[in-house]
Order: sequence, then structure tokens, then C-alpha cells
Amino acid sequence: MKNNAYPVGQSPPERAARAFDGLSLPTHLDLERLIGVVEGVRHRPIQIEAAVALNGGSVCGLWLSTDEVEIILHAISPSGLHRQQFVLHELGHMVLRHDELVVPADYLEVLFPNLPVGLVTRALARSSFTDDLEAAAESLADLFAAAIRNSAREPRSFERVFE
Repeated sequence: MKNNAYPVGQSPPERAARAFDGLSLPTHLDLERLIGVVEGVRHRPIQIEAAVALNGGSVCGLWLSTDEVEIILHAISPSGLHRQQFVLHELGHMVLRHDELVVPADYLEVLFPNLPVGLVTRALARSSFTDDLEAAAESLADLFAAAIRNSAREPRSFERVFE
């Protein structure tokens, strides 16, 4: 994958398209193969698990990153397409390297020494910055879904990941 620094001045769909084009995706793509590509980008395995705690809320998927593994938790859904989209969205965050954009609390104290950390965090959370991250991840998820759908090989093979 090409360098995927967060480009300023591009819309979320433009950032998603740039990231998508930077991946060396196989011609015949399914979710399993896409996960393998993202594991190579992230240099660690990806675990995917259903999480009852995500049912009924506004959050349908959650990505947790450690030094050893990437973990995607997704809401339980009877629809394989919904589960796929939850996972693709989190893969989008990974490929876009959104974990590198989060400012740790100790940095906030250095950058904004006269403001309470909680105030700065709340201000950043209300900004369009976080909305842009979500929009970029969803745009990339849509590009992934289209590539899987348009692949000539086993169009429903993504369901194997959830067995």
C-alpha cells in the first residue's frame, strides 16, 4: 500500500478513494481475502467477533487495536450484508489509519496546557473532524462492498467469516 497520510483538503470520499486505490486488491475479492490484505497493511491478525453489547444502540461496530491483534466487534444481525458492512466500516478505519489521528490525553495537556483535557476532548468530538473520519470510513466500506459484489468469484463468500 502506498503512503496513506491523512491528506488535508480532501473530502472523505476522496480520501476513501485514494486509500482504496493504494491497496493492491486481488481481482477476485471476498471479505476473507480483503481481511488478509488489511492484515498485511496493519502487520497483525484481525479477529472478528459478534458482541451482544452492541445490539440496540447507535454503534454497530467497534475496532480495538493492540500491538498484537486488531479486534472488530460487531452487532448481531440476521442479515449477512449488515454484518459485512459493519466489518467493512471498521476495516476502513484501519486502512485509513484513523488510530494514528487520535490525540492522547498527555499530548492534549502539552498542546493545550491552560485548558482541561475533558473540555478539549469534548470540543474535538463535536467537531466535523470526527464526522469526517466516520464518513471516510463509510465511503471506503462502500468501495470495499462494491468490489466484493462485483467480484466474479463467490459473491456471497463473505458469510464464511461469520460461521
